[in-house]
This record gives sequence, C-alpha cells and structure tokens, in this order.
Amino acid sequence: MDDAWQFQLRLTVSEALAPELRGDPSARAYAPLHDVLQRHGASLVCQYDAFAGYVSEAEEQGVEHYPLYQWTKDTIENPEKQAKYLKSFTVYVNGDEVYGKDVADALERELQALASGNGGIERVAKFDTNPANNPQPPQR
Repeated sequence: MDDAWQFQLRLTVSEALAPELRGDPSARAYAPLHDVLQRHGASLVCQYDAFAGYVSEAEEQGVEHYPLYQWTKDTIENPEKQAKYLKSFTVYVNGDEVYGKDVADALERELQALASGNGGIERVAKFDTNPANNPQPPQR
C-alpha cells in the first residue's frame, strides 16, 4: 500500500556541479534545477555534509546516543565513499526529507527531464520508507 509510505528523492550530480550546489541549497548555480526546486518548495542537502553533521553532533552530544555514529564516521573518512557522497544530494520538500508519493512523483518527473549526464544531473533516484525495500542499519 503506497499511501502508507513516504518517499525521498536523491540526485547524483557531476563533479563540476557538486561544489556549487553544496553551498547553494536552492541551486541558483544551475537555473533549470533551481526552477524545478522552487516550483516544489524544495532544496538540496549534500549527503556528505549531512553525514558529517551527524558525526559532529554525535561527538558533541555523546556517541553512545547515536547508533550509526561509527558507520557514518567510517563512511565519511573513506576516500571512495567520500567522493561518492560529495556528489549525492537529498531533495527536501518544505523542509522535510520524506514526503508523499504525489509530491515525489511530480518532482521526480521534472528532475528526470534534467538528467542527462552532460555536466549536470547524472541520476535521479526515488526511495521509500518501507523497511523491506531498504537496507537496515548496521548492527554496531
């Protein structure tokens, strides 16, 4: 039952575009993307930056309260994974990291139209909150 689940979109962008978007969640540096995001009340968060923020918060608040601390820290310290997540962006809609199917589908259609691999958006992926469709957190 799709209505029970929320959705999230993620973009993989080119190495050239990624640094511009990291400092500009509204994507003004890439006008076609900026226009789509603006129409949907959306913004971008670099996955590497989100992971680094989680690690920093855990270290300030006490890592024992953050079950994914070690996995996340290991991820951002691994050069290959760091390169991957620096190019990966989560799409937030009205400040929310997950949202309804209708919103996700409409936004996905517009973002897919921009995905071409020509120096901008390389890939658009949609995920749902159904645990059966997602890897579970590591046990440690």
